[in-house]
Amino acid sequence: MSVLSSKASMLLLLGMMGLSAHAAIEVYDFKSAEDETRFRALTNELRCPKCQNQNLSGSDAPIARDLKNRTFELIQEGRSDNEIREYMVDRYGEFITYNPPVRSSTWLLWFGPFALLGLVVSVLAVLRRRPAPPAAELSPEETARLNELLKKPADHER
Repeated sequence: MSVLSSKASMLLLLGMMGLSAHAAIEVYDFKSAEDETRFRALTNELRCPKCQNQNLSGSDAPIARDLKNRTFELIQEGRSDNEIREYMVDRYGEFITYNPPVRSSTWLLWFGPFALLGLVVSVLAVLRRRPAPPAAELSPEETARLNELLKKPADHER
C-alpha cells in the first residue's frame, strides 16, 4: 500500500508543479495595427518599477502586468504616446523611463559621467607633466661604501 500511496503522492506533486509553472499569456484586442505598434513601443520603452532593469514587455511581475493593462486602456481611450508617458511619470517618477529628458533635475545623470571622465583625465595629465624629483645626493661615506660593494664579486659569481 505504501508504494501505491508514494506514487500517488509523486503524481500529485508533479501535477501541482505543472500548475505553478503555467505562465499567463496576455492577449490584447487592439482596434488597429497602429495601436498595437504603439503599445509594443511604449511597453518596450517603459521600465518595470519592480524589476528595475527590465522593460514592461519583458517583465512578468504583477506591477508590470498592471502597467501593461493600464497602457492598453489608455491607448483604447485615445490618449497620445506623450500623454501615456506623462501619466506613468506622474505616478512612478522619471525612473520609469529608460531615457529621461534632459532638464535641470537630470543633468547629473546625463552629464555626470562625462564630467567625471574629464576630471580623471585632467588629474592624470597633471600628474604626468610633473617632473620627477631629483635623485638624492650621496654623502662621501655612502659613495665610498657603494663603490666598495660594486667592486666585490657577488656570492653567486664565486
